[in-house]
Amino acid sequence: MVDTAGVKQLGRYRLDAVEGVGAFATVWRGYDPELDAVVAVKVLADNWAHHADVRERFLSEARFLRTIDDPRVVRVHDVGVADDRPYFVMAFVPGGTLADQVGRLDPEQAVILAAQAARAVDVVHAAGVLHRDLKPSNLLIDARGRPVVGDLGSAKQLAEASGFTVTTGTPAYMAPEQAYGRPLDVRADVYSLGVLAHELLTGSVPFDGPLGRTASSRPPASPGGPEVDRVIAAATSVEPNRRPATATELADALVGAGATKRRIGVPAVVATCLVGFAASATGAWWLTELLSA
Repeated sequence: MVDTAGVKQLGRYRLDAVEGVGAFATVWRGYDPELDAVVAVKVLADNWAHHADVRERFLSEARFLRTIDDPRVVRVHDVGVADDRPYFVMAFVPGGTLADQVGRLDPEQAVILAAQAARAVDVVHAAGVLHRDLKPSNLLIDARGRPVVGDLGSAKQLAEASGFTVTTGTPAYMAPEQAYGRPLDVRADVYSLGVLAHELLTGSVPFDGPLGRTASSRPPASPGGPEVDRVIAAATSVEPNRRPATATELADALVGAGATKRRIGVPAVVATCLVGFAASATGAWWLTELLSA
C-alpha cells in the first residue's frame, strides 16, 4: 500500500475510508479511476500476508464469490497483489451492515429482514459452501434495504465440513456442533440465522454461546410473538435434527409465523364490527384480502 501526500493507493485503486476490520483483513471504501466507480477493497492484514495457508484461504474467498452471480451475494470484480499484499475488489454495497439495524426495527421489519438474510445464505449453500460465521456485521445492506452476504472468510466447502472441522466463528452465533469441532452441514448456519433473527427482534443475542447449553434451553420471549419465538427456538435447538433443514425452510417458517401474528393481531372490536359486513360476498372478499396481507 502506497501513501502519497496522504492518499492511500493499492494498485490502481484509491483507498478512501475503512469500512470494516476483521481478524485477517480490512475492507476499504475505494475508488476505481478506470471505471469511475466506488468499490470495496478487501486487503489481507500485514501480519498474515506471508502465511501461505491464510493467503490461499483469502484468495479462495475471492474465487468463490466470483462464481456466484446473484444480487444476494457480493460480487468480486478483481483480484491482485500490491506490495506483497493480496487484495480483492468487490461491488460497494452502500447501506452499511445488518448490525446497524439492530435495535432500530419494529417486529415485522425484523422478521422480514431475518427471512431475507436466510434466503441470501441459501444461495451460498446452493453453491456448496457453508458460511460458518453468520452474524449481523457479516451481512451487508443493499440500496433497497435487503441483506447481502459479504464475508466468507470462514467459509468451508460443504463436502469438507462433513468430517472433523477446526472450530471457527463467533461464539454467540455458533452452533454447539461447530463449537465442539463436530461434522457440520447447513443446519449449523441455520442455528446462526436463528440467533440473528432473535437479535434483530430484541437487540441482544439469546445465549452467550453454545457451550454448556442444555436441550431445554430456549431463547427469551421476543416482540415477534409466540409463533415467531417457536420458529427461533427450533432454529437454535442444540439438536441439529430439530432445526429447519435449510435456510429457505427457516425463511418460510419466519414469514409464515409473522403472517400469523398479523392475522391474530386484528383488534377484537374491529373483528366484531366486521362480522355483519363479512356476511356479504363483497365483505367476505375484503376481509380475506385484509387478513392475507
